[in-house]
Amino acid sequence: MTHPVIRLHPDDGVVIARATLLPGTSVGDNTVATMRIPAGHKVATRAFLPGDPILRYGQIIGFATLPIVPGQHVHTHNCGMGDFAKDYAYGKGAQPTAFIDEPATFEGIRRADGRVATRNFIGILTSVNCSAHVAQVVADYFKPNPITGHDPLAEFPHVDGVVALTHKTGCGMTQHEPLTVLRRTLGGYARHVNFHSVIVLGLGCEVNQIGGLMEEQRLAGRLRAMDIQDMGGSRKTTLAAIDFVREQLAEANAARRETCAAAGLTIALQCGGSDGYSGVSANPALGAASDLLVRHGGTVILSETPETYGAEHLLTRRAVSQEVGEKLVALMRWWEEYTAREGAEMNANPSPGNKAGGLTTILEKSLGAMAKAGSTNLVDVVRYAEAVTARGFVFMDTPGYDPVAATGQVAGGANLVCFTTGRGSVFGCKPAPSIKLATNTAMFRRMEEDMDINCGTILDGGESVQDCGERIFDHILRTESGEKTKSEQFDFGGAEFAPWVLGATM
Repeated sequence: MTHPVIRLHPDDGVVIARATLLPGTSVGDNTVATMRIPAGHKVATRAFLPGDPILRYGQIIGFATLPIVPGQHVHTHNCGMGDFAKDYAYGKGAQPTAFIDEPATFEGIRRADGRVATRNFIGILTSVNCSAHVAQVVADYFKPNPITGHDPLAEFPHVDGVVALTHKTGCGMTQHEPLTVLRRTLGGYARHVNFHSVIVLGLGCEVNQIGGLMEEQRLAGRLRAMDIQDMGGSRKTTLAAIDFVREQLAEANAARRETCAAAGLTIALQCGGSDGYSGVSANPALGAASDLLVRHGGTVILSETPETYGAEHLLTRRAVSQEVGEKLVALMRWWEEYTAREGAEMNANPSPGNKAGGLTTILEKSLGAMAKAGSTNLVDVVRYAEAVTARGFVFMDTPGYDPVAATGQVAGGANLVCFTTGRGSVFGCKPAPSIKLATNTAMFRRMEEDMDINCGTILDGGESVQDCGERIFDHILRTESGEKTKSEQFDFGGAEFAPWVLGATM
């Protein structure tokens, strides 16, 4: 029978419950549970005094705040944050990447500039929230009617859809960092390889003027632009935008898939609704798939800076240079100052749902979250929504909030999102498909209509982390070749567009 607990490292003083443990259950080290331990939570296998470090993964996840006896539940009631020295050891663990001689292939859409798309959308962006409704009306015009059965795109089977990506800002904002970040995000989407063509709709009097956006992001000639005030109102703008989409459909429909090397893939790595199993099953399995993609010449983007906090010293060891490693450490210092300025603290994360699932501190969550990036070298660190140009494992600065983080990654060029979840996050991210990876079998079965891959097989003893990673990699290639994900089948991905809003709303 599968052992009731999981030990992740010989130095750990805690183990993880595979399922709910009843008092008297053996947890190893000649220890039994002295109380009920929820599934995914930690149980002590040794005694701790207040101030003693508590290790998981062989790394510090917190410090005892009360005396803890073997067999006792270890969680927020007796484990908290504390300071400890980190050895960044810049580049000391970097190793040459073992590239594969015959890279894998998938069926992609090659654009005129040589880039490879995985989907073929027509996009409608907005410069400001004031034009959001018009953009949505235009996109809705091209959606199938569930009552009449009429499908405006039936004649264009090689077009994946017309999507409006709206947001809640664009005005009432300072014209410095907040505007720069918004324009960088919109520029990234305007250039995204999965869009055949894009139109941006504005009101006309907003801070984020379309002219300024196009000049700053060098978008002239890449997209059509319309201001509602200049066009003569909402109805006229809507009709003109619909005509633009109609003009583009035939040309977009001419796209065909062809065999392309996996080096053309850029994957956004995400986790949300995490639980105590995330760092045991889905995240390391995705890390194994990430290593495979990098070895085939592709790129993976790890983000969510606050959810890497406390584990950054493990990534700096893999940096290809001290400069790259120092960029990551500088991000952590910025976030410490940012949260302090807002009267918050970095350990405000994990969320209530994360804690209910067994995660106690941000250190514990970060150690599990970084497993998504596998073991290859850290080749670059970029700003939010900045174009990712390096090949390999790249870190992008983003908040931990999943929609905001994924929006930045897709703006940076990700053409697929791999999203691990233990509690059951539902998420899409047009124009990029989103694969959902469940950390445990019980949740996968309960939410099978939303989950693409069950990584709970690792916990059940039916599959190794490496085998699961290979299964994820194969699924990635099929998805990038056109196979629809569960979120795409339910038409997720438009409402989840969420640029990072910085600064004061004026």
